[in-house]
Amino acid sequence: MAFNNHCRGLPHMKFELGRCLLNERLLESSMTRERLAKTLLYKPERISDFIENKRVMPLKVAISIADTVGCGVTDLYELISEGKR
Repeated sequence: MAFNNHCRGLPHMKFELGRCLLNERLLESSMTRERLAKTLLYKPERISDFIENKRVMPLKVAISIADTVGCGVTDLYELISEGKR
């Protein structure tokens, strides 16, 4: 069952993605970019592109990365609410 804010009785809110926080999550988990790439069978350049905000992680990739480094998917990016630009 999918949960969204409406199901939880919370107001709807739209978000934009800010900068990628993957480097911070890697530091917290004591994992290197190279180790993450090797574990998930990604090219190290792809991980670097996410960290340097050259690419946005697709949802499936974000789920795999979050699971591997031990964080939530929403911990991988700054989230900017629509009203706070």
